[in-house]
Amino acid sequence: MLIGKDVLMQYVQMKEEVKDIKKRIDKLEKYKEQIKKEGTVKDSVTGGYGGIQHFVVEGIPFPEYTKINRLIQQRQRRLVEQTERLLELQNEVEEYIESINDSRMRRIISMRIIDNMTWQQVAQNIGGNNTADSVRKAFDRFLEKS
Repeated sequence: MLIGKDVLMQYVQMKEEVKDIKKRIDKLEKYKEQIKKEGTVKDSVTGGYGGIQHFVVEGIPFPEYTKINRLIQQRQRRLVEQTERLLELQNEVEEYIESINDSRMRRIISMRIIDNMTWQQVAQNIGGNNTADSVRKAFDRFLEKS
């Protein structure tokens, strides 16, 4: 089990990793659609009536299309696995945050790490005379101590 700063940093990185996997899946899905629309291949074959009749055969490049589908399925499985890990890690992060004695720091960490707020948004939500720099510095000082 990770503790303190390590669990927070791992959680942030894991969220980005899940986003990256989703982007890769989307890119493959778009490529697959492009193959279906534009990737048609044509070939001419001779047959029928003693080999004098010509036919044009048209279709998608099946090996490439199958490879793309396989990659999409692999990445979707990986996405499910990483999403499950992310949820477990989020539980650890929330437990860690709850263990912090300082209410203000719990709020800052929750807003920044869990809610993905910018430092400006965190400062506005904390209220008072807080600025983006003041809450960021408080966060950094807290992490240095832990």
